Amino acid sequence: MEKSSSQIYQESLVENPPNQFWEGIKMGLGISCLIGLKAAVLFSSFVYLRNFGFKLLSIPFLYASLVSVLISIASLPAVNLPILLAKSTDGSFPLWAMVIFSPYLYFVRGFSALRRLFSGEAPYSEIYDGLYVGGWPSSPDKLPPGNPAIIDCTCELPRMSEFSGHTYLCVPTWDTRSPQPADIETAVKWACRKRELKRPVFVHCAYGHGRSVAVMCALLVALGVAEDWKSAEKLIKEKRPYIRMNALHRKSLEEWSKDRLSSLPRRSG
Repeated sequence: MEKSSSQIYQESLVENPPNQFWEGIKMGLGISCLIGLKAAVLFSSFVYLRNFGFKLLSIPFLYASLVSVLISIASLPAVNLPILLAKSTDGSFPLWAMVIFSPYLYFVRGFSALRRLFSGEAPYSEIYDGLYVGGWPSSPDKLPPGNPAIIDCTCELPRMSEFSGHTYLCVPTWDTRSPQPADIETAVKWACRKRELKRPVFVHCAYGHGRSVAVMCALLVALGVAEDWKSAEKLIKEKRPYIRMNALHRKSLEEWSKDRLSSLPRRSG
């Protein structure tokens, strides 16, 4: 039976949703390139305003461009310093960091809110019984039920005060980058302990597409739900179709898998 044009269009949205177009660009360029481009635009705005005599008005643009340059360098894979933003283990930011990095921190919060408003994607998805992956829980309605233990894979978004009573682990990671294999292992062991207590586990990053998915892949393997991280990725994609891990996520998972296999006790012949 020949498919109608409307059916073909609906299928194309599922396979290649509009949200994935921007996600693909972001994953391909990486945060360093995107923030670097932002720095160039901000600096151009500074020069433009200054040339037209708006010297005072141009200063915020110069400052924001300098912050963007710093973020762009610190988020390079070869540098990789999420500690720059000074996010603490309880998910909060010190006042000095909020002030110094305000052009970046408030930009990502605003961008996240707008993207969620127009994407129409669920804030979280249950991948397996009691295991959830999703985006930044900016309000209580964005958090899964059952008082879940939270694994936060962001370095740029805060833990909301409403969730101070939830068990919490922070694995600070730049957007489009991946948690290190050792950090993945720490998160997996922590989550396994919570599951032994029958507590739900919610792993999140900004949108529930990359960083959090990498950790969830490893967790599914450790709990015996999936044979390997590739099978885990397929399982997650069935539940949350818009996920999109990049080469850095897959590299970390490969290294985590090798380290895990090498640490398993060998059987005597």
